[in-house]
Amino acid sequence: MTDRVIVGVTGATGQMYAVTALQLLAETDCEVHLILSDAAKINLRQESDYSVGQVTELGDVVHSIDNIGAKPASGSFRNDGMIVTPCSMKTLAEVAHGHSGNLITRSADVALKERRPLVLMPRETPFNRIHLENMLSVTDAGAIVVPPFPAFYQNPDSIEAMVANTMSRALTHLGVDVDFEEWQGLGT
Repeated sequence: MTDRVIVGVTGATGQMYAVTALQLLAETDCEVHLILSDAAKINLRQESDYSVGQVTELGDVVHSIDNIGAKPASGSFRNDGMIVTPCSMKTLAEVAHGHSGNLITRSADVALKERRPLVLMPRETPFNRIHLENMLSVTDAGAIVVPPFPAFYQNPDSIEAMVANTMSRALTHLGVDVDFEEWQGLGT
């Protein structure tokens, strides 16, 4: 393993998921390559108390979304995979249809062609048929679709705890070793 991951952040609602993922990754030895869309920067200011600068400080290397010549755009850039959180329906559609017009979608395309883990966390509700078909298309291509639905069975005491659990579980798909409370089963 290279202990290197790519984090794409798009403009869908749920910027807390991206911030939490970056905070969890900061506690590991992973080198984080961060790509923020322009819409993510706008929505980050709308939904959180974090500035764009504070978020970019959580990445080890920050790439411009317009730089399709950056390292993550190449299959020769060794990494353990990519997560897009939150993943807008526009980004999901572009990945599903092989449209690589920016660094997030190009990096996702590279993850698929190189057979590296690609975790997409679409954040929209309700899903329409096109959304579902796009999720099926990326799943058939090898991506892992993880809508950030909160889990309640462990009785989390806050929204932050639910988000952290969701993101910890999503990051395990990239082989990232993060702590989270595993299901212990029902006592008999």
